[in-house]
Amino acid sequence: MPAAGAEAMAMPGRRSLLPPLAVLALLGLAALLFSVTLGSASLMPGDVWAVIRGEGSPLARTLILELRIPRALAAFATGGLLAVAGALMQVLLRNPLADPYVLGLSGGASVGALAAMLAGLGGVVITGSAFAGAFASTLLVFGLAHGTGSWTPARLLLTGVVVAAGWGAVITLMLAISPAERLPGMLYWLMGDLSYARTPWAALGLLGVVCLALLPLGRSLNVLARGPLQAAALGVNARPLEWTIYLAASGLTAMAVTTAGSIGFVGLVVPHMLRLVLGNDQRLILPACALAGGTLLVLADTLARTMIAPEQLPVGVITALLGVPTFLFLLYRSR
Repeated sequence: MPAAGAEAMAMPGRRSLLPPLAVLALLGLAALLFSVTLGSASLMPGDVWAVIRGEGSPLARTLILELRIPRALAAFATGGLLAVAGALMQVLLRNPLADPYVLGLSGGASVGALAAMLAGLGGVVITGSAFAGAFASTLLVFGLAHGTGSWTPARLLLTGVVVAAGWGAVITLMLAISPAERLPGMLYWLMGDLSYARTPWAALGLLGVVCLALLPLGRSLNVLARGPLQAAALGVNARPLEWTIYLAASGLTAMAVTTAGSIGFVGLVVPHMLRLVLGNDQRLILPACALAGGTLLVLADTLARTMIAPEQLPVGVITALLGVPTFLFLLYRSR
């Protein structure tokens, strides 16, 4: 009986998942093609196709294979990671304003990554340090917001904002004591920078693995979105599922931060907009967030590197210009 009740509540309709995902996948491919062809040296789609077939001029091959395709794929992976992390946090908190950036996960991951960089470490250690910072920030926000009672959306948001501000102060201190020759690169990275993202495969792999691992949990996530008490009443063990969300959101945020720095509001805007269009079935929302978040950040990065070409803007500036008005609008509606 509990399992049947959970399925009934989690599945109000049996709409096919493939058509919307196919549309989003096509939009993502179009955004990637658009990003690869546009830049200080514009290319035609035929030039890209020729390079993919192993033809084309040496300059076009270098430009496409070594510069633009890795950067576009890194942007796609980062956007998907942040959007899925935001969707998971919104399920956990039952609050559309939850986001890794707003709740301080990105700040904690940035502190962990910067600490590893200042120590002269690199590679896997930076990613591990970023994960530790993001997970510590998650535990800190939830612990402080919970206190001796249950959290409320306003209490959790205020706690997240305060913790994020605290991480910002720590980042400022670390920048103040860092060597002068490293300072410009660290500042640009903290604003969200894909200029040096040359290895997108780890981020893409993590995004695919997490999405595939979460799909079987879609029905349980649908029930958890209604609250832990209802989830327990319907036979869903809420505590292990919540810890799974903690770990998944922290890992996704850490990989996004180590790939492209601190980029805000993707995890806020994308899940909310998709729920307005597609509903709240997590089996559809999570893969849709991976595709739509990647598409959004690819387009934002294309705009960032072409708006004042040959100079480049940090992609975090573009996402903030989109995310801040959206956050204020959602905050206004939640009164």
